[in-house]
Amino acid sequence: MVAAAAREIHDNEVVFAGMRLPLIAFALAKNLHAPKTIGLFECGLVRDMPSPELLYTMGDPPNITDALWATRMVNVMGLLQQGCVDLGFIGGAELDRFGNLNTSYLGNPQLPITKLPGSGGAADIASLSKRLVVIMAHEKRRLVERVSYITSAGYGDGRNWRAQVGLLRGGPSAVITTLGVLGFDPATGEALLRTYHPGQSIESVRAQTGWDLRVAPDVRETPAPTEQELAIIRRYDPQGFWTR
Repeated sequence: MVAAAAREIHDNEVVFAGMRLPLIAFALAKNLHAPKTIGLFECGLVRDMPSPELLYTMGDPPNITDALWATRMVNVMGLLQQGCVDLGFIGGAELDRFGNLNTSYLGNPQLPITKLPGSGGAADIASLSKRLVVIMAHEKRRLVERVSYITSAGYGDGRNWRAQVGLLRGGPSAVITTLGVLGFDPATGEALLRTYHPGQSIESVRAQTGWDLRVAPDVRETPAPTEQELAIIRRYDPQGFWTR
């Protein structure tokens, strides 16, 4: 998942790195193919190099030391509104076939079965970044036909929904899960299976998806991490805190 996430980062991009696996993906991309990428952190930090140590939270001291800019959250979030952010990473509890994310409620919002943490900055990142990558576990109860509540907008009900509601850029470009990588049909906004991870298959991914998941014409196995990628991941997370 880390290797697949790093491959979504292009050189010279401004990336909202988020937490957990995206932190390592940012470090991996910077070390390999995207040396000029800039990382943003919601707590108010901007870095041109990954932290020299593993981060447990984005506000850890190693992330502050040698930051390009240590400012207020509102300034970093303002870069989103200005259209400066090329790629944002977020996670979710539920995701539906059009890439809408729920981190608010499970069940009826009036009488929810479970109250989730809420948006944080995820709704802003999903609405205002030029493209969005979601990282989450792949389970049938999480990838559902329709989310209980839209916290962070994907493609709504498909078609031209984002433009109709005034979201003039962005939308999800990939969903990286524990089983594979989903992409999105540009004509319909619907998710489709792009790659399945080693040890998985089209059938095993579809079996853990809560709708009739479409398959890309060129679907294939996700390229396994190279030895170089693994070495960097293990150097950054030697105890496997995020990657075990």
